[in-house]
Amino acid sequence: MAGAMADVVDEVRARIRAGGINPASDSHQLLHLVEDVLDGQNADQTARVVEQLSGFGALQEFFEDDAVEEIWINEPGRIFVARAGKSELTPIVMTGPEVRAVVERMLAASGRRLDTSNPFVDATLPDGSRLHVVIPDITGMHWAVNIRKFSAQTHSLESLVHRRTLTDQAAAFLQGCVTAGLNIVVAGATQAGKTTLMNALLNSAPSYERIITCEEVFELRLQSPDWIALQARQASLDGAGEITLRRLIKEALRMRPSRLVVGEVRQEECLDLLIAMNSGMPSMCSLHANSARAALSKMCLLPMLAGNNVSAEFVIPTVAAVVDIVVHTALDPHGHRQVQSIASVTGRCEGNTIEMGEVFQSINGQLVTTGVFPARQDAFAARGIDIASILGGNSWV
Repeated sequence: MAGAMADVVDEVRARIRAGGINPASDSHQLLHLVEDVLDGQNADQTARVVEQLSGFGALQEFFEDDAVEEIWINEPGRIFVARAGKSELTPIVMTGPEVRAVVERMLAASGRRLDTSNPFVDATLPDGSRLHVVIPDITGMHWAVNIRKFSAQTHSLESLVHRRTLTDQAAAFLQGCVTAGLNIVVAGATQAGKTTLMNALLNSAPSYERIITCEEVFELRLQSPDWIALQARQASLDGAGEITLRRLIKEALRMRPSRLVVGEVRQEECLDLLIAMNSGMPSMCSLHANSARAALSKMCLLPMLAGNNVSAEFVIPTVAAVVDIVVHTALDPHGHRQVQSIASVTGRCEGNTIEMGEVFQSINGQLVTTGVFPARQDAFAARGIDIASILGGNSWV
């Protein structure tokens, strides 16, 4: 941005703060301020300043581009986007103050703060996109900004079939698992499509279910008529008021859920989730893992972070008994997200190894049945679901 334009933006921004104006909602006041500062001399410049202050500045075009999946800033002169799973360096160049000003506008609606005592922030933007920011001295010199855009296009299993993430047969099987109330773990690496898959699975749940979701930051977007979304909260400046995922899970169980969902299990909250599953509460969660087997191993490890009194002798048999299905999704080298494996947990374990079998696996890029049938025949039968007709057989593991 040229020096004159920067001076105009700084002057308008100072007046916005002094007048307590919200640029995103008070568009008429913002326009009058800009016209006053410019003295009505240049309509094009007025429009550029208004866009700079009301939207997300130089990043706005990427928010409006449906092909862009993610935006990140390594430094003001190195701004990247991802399209179809592949990253590209953009020609956009911002200044340090511009980056900070855009982040301030993004955080304004969330109520979350970012300062030297709290150098990390996760927040949800008004359109559902997720914002993550890290500032110096945690980073070297510049603010590191990541924006994962919310996609409203893939909200059903049918849409995932259309995008070749799933096959019709795998989608029908997962639909049956959700309807039967099985406990499902969705695993994968970052950007593998875990949240999108979770949304699709939950949107296939029966409409009469009451679903309670617990997340660090709001990401799940359900179409259920009876859905409550809970979000964790950071501590205040004096260190008080923090609400953790563990607390959310406990509170959610008091809200008469038909299904409990935890978005992104990372720490000891896994223990509370296992206890909920063990009480007969149909549940679903996502976590970072490189395979279905690795996801089970991680679910055996995380509960032990809750304290020394939580042992493997308790956790491993519990995971084996309560987790029914593990879905592993991945991003291939071409940027295409595809389910790689759908595994069934039998409920049995041998020592520290939980028995499981892949119902579907990806072979040469194709998701196919393996001949293994899932456990929990009683749950399918209770809902009138003929899994044998879906999978093309008549035997069970």
